[in-house]
Amino acid sequence: MQWYHYFSGFWAGAFLANFVPHFVKGVSGDPFPTPFAKPPGKGLSSPIVNVWWALLNAVVGYLLFRVGKVSPDDILSLIIFFAGVTALSLLCAKNFVNKDKI
Repeated sequence: MQWYHYFSGFWAGAFLANFVPHFVKGVSGDPFPTPFAKPPGKGLSSPIVNVWWALLNAVVGYLLFRVGKVSPDDILSLIIFFAGVTALSLLCAKNFVNKDKI
């Protein structure tokens, strides 16, 4: 595989990890930070905005997953994909810990 397949696989993991909290909060009817809030990433966006943002992340993540050719036959592609999941998950956990204290 080419380097850009691994690059795409990493970002696929990041976008798909970002899908989860926005989708869960959105369908639960809870406000949650998005890049469209004021201030961006700190303020709370409506559940509808979170569902749309989650779905956009899912589409982009899926496309990157396909471009990245992530496959169980290529262990390195899986490791890099899950590195993307891990990186964004930890970043979100750190960033959103104080979301209710705005």
